[in-house]
Amino acid sequence: MKIKNWDDIKESSFAIEYKEDKYISSISHNDDPYKMNWVEGTQLWGTIKAPKGIDTTVIRSLTDHNTLKEVYKFTNNTEFDIFSKLGDTSIYTTFNDDYDSADICTVNKCHAHIWCGGEVSYVMGLRMGGEAPHLGLILTKGSLNSYSVERDLSLISNDRGDFLLHVAPFQLAPGESYIIEWELFWHKGKKDFYNILLTYPNYIHIQAENYTLFEHEAINIDIIFHKNLINHEVYISRDGKPIEFNKEKNMLKIREENLLPGEYCYSVRISGVTTEAKILVLPDIKKLTQSRSEFIVNKQQYHKINSHLDGAYLIYDNEDHQIYYSHYHDHNGGRERFGMGVLLARFLRNNENVQMEESLKKYINYIRRELYDEETGIVFNDIKRNNDIHRLYNYSWLAVLFKELYLTWKSEEFLKDMSKVLLAYYKQGGANFYPIEMPMFEMLNLLEEAKLNTERYKIFSYFKEHVNTINRYGISYPKSEVNFEQIIVAPAANLLLEMYKLTDDNKFLNEAKKHVEILELFNGLQPDYHLYETAIRHWDGYWFGKNRLYGDTFPHYWSAYTGRVYQNLAEITNDLEYYKKAESSLRGVLNLFSSDGSASCAKLTPYTVNGIKGGFYDPWSNDQDWGLYFMFDYID
Repeated sequence: MKIKNWDDIKESSFAIEYKEDKYISSISHNDDPYKMNWVEGTQLWGTIKAPKGIDTTVIRSLTDHNTLKEVYKFTNNTEFDIFSKLGDTSIYTTFNDDYDSADICTVNKCHAHIWCGGEVSYVMGLRMGGEAPHLGLILTKGSLNSYSVERDLSLISNDRGDFLLHVAPFQLAPGESYIIEWELFWHKGKKDFYNILLTYPNYIHIQAENYTLFEHEAINIDIIFHKNLINHEVYISRDGKPIEFNKEKNMLKIREENLLPGEYCYSVRISGVTTEAKILVLPDIKKLTQSRSEFIVNKQQYHKINSHLDGAYLIYDNEDHQIYYSHYHDHNGGRERFGMGVLLARFLRNNENVQMEESLKKYINYIRRELYDEETGIVFNDIKRNNDIHRLYNYSWLAVLFKELYLTWKSEEFLKDMSKVLLAYYKQGGANFYPIEMPMFEMLNLLEEAKLNTERYKIFSYFKEHVNTINRYGISYPKSEVNFEQIIVAPAANLLLEMYKLTDDNKFLNEAKKHVEILELFNGLQPDYHLYETAIRHWDGYWFGKNRLYGDTFPHYWSAYTGRVYQNLAEITNDLEYYKKAESSLRGVLNLFSSDGSASCAKLTPYTVNGIKGGFYDPWSNDQDWGLYFMFDYID
């Protein structure tokens, strides 16, 4: 490794520690009171993987605009040509993205939002608590096509892993070299990050109105580029075929209509720099929801007289075309799979379908027999009223199902069941827990309208205690099944918003906004329907998928719960920005659902995870229907 202007680097805002004179073990900002190390990992920053016969050199220097430039040179010093395919040549960029306690995460850990878009590639690092400075990376020479992760599996769900940025395939004749060059820079947040990127002549910014659309919606894409490229040649294609566009100074505009459902890849080339964006067109939301509901009824409900599972909605394996059950918790007959019943009940509210109604009634009978005690309100983890794992998440999900059943069939019995479940939740210690999806404002109003005032009073009393607990914790969130994650922060924000709607007390709204600011940091803005406004999650594919693989899931359906929070805030404040963010987040998980009604519990995004091939939708239709429910409920 060579280091230029070392004295300048020492005097800059970068505090850098090296190991073996060629790898970086620490990067921090000299003025950061927390002295956060942005590049802490198992491997060292700058470690290189390359095919045998390629020699590598690294040169680091400080630029005149106070960025750290790294130049990685790959040279063929053999007498034969060397071909490097995707995944062969990689550079470790060990952004410090893992989960410890909330107090540690918010000041000393970061979210790494990665975009490997060819010659336009970047990483937006954001401190998890939102306090600047943050660290960013922009590619200035060469091409990156994908990334992999290497995880410490002993940390189970809490370690996102070391990132390997994969150099695009290249070929080197004897003596030839290939160069990857990028710059690291400090920024103040998302807006500032992209403003800094726009100062680089090789950066092309792509912004779609929507990355996930429904049929008959128009595709609108704006492309912004550096002013120095205004007079340079532009070429834009969709799936390899040139398309028309309009040019206005340093902006290009694409508008297309009436595209059939499917994925569309837009490639943009300006002055030899090429990048892309990915757009997904889906069937109309009602068609999509109806197809999914029919699939659940026809392929995911188990029918066997004398079986405890008779009537259950279970996993469906789209590879083997078989229904599946295991008493293993994330594959069993209860828990998150309540979402299938919730989706059906919500669809039936405004759509008559006799077959779906009969199926749902059978499912309700199954719940009453196997998963729910009508006397005590206790919710069980699996069939035979089994509670080997007593899980508080299950309560709010069953309460939501009873709410939806009431709104569909107007039987007061369901409101009473909802009340029993909520009261049991609080008797089991729920006031100290952060449940996913507890629309308390709506549920309490339904009780009031039905004149179930005793139940409403008791639940509201518990809820006040619950919200007080959230306020006491503040952003020192308690650990849950994962140490610190999006669906710990999102419930804190949403429950405070619910209390604001019940009381009109601004202190709850103000507290909620603090959590929303932290929640937003989990979401990236990369120009791809899998990634745009999608929350970082990286463990669900292991727990809920057939392939049992950890790694980034872009998307996982619980990302849409962030959209639920944005929606709630937008409706309270009439903030148009949050309406837009809500819809982007909700749409962002819909690629998990296919037009034939099949679905996937998660998309495993990295090229590899610990050397195992990724880049696939898990074949199990498992627990993903909450994501479709949130979107259908938003639109219908």
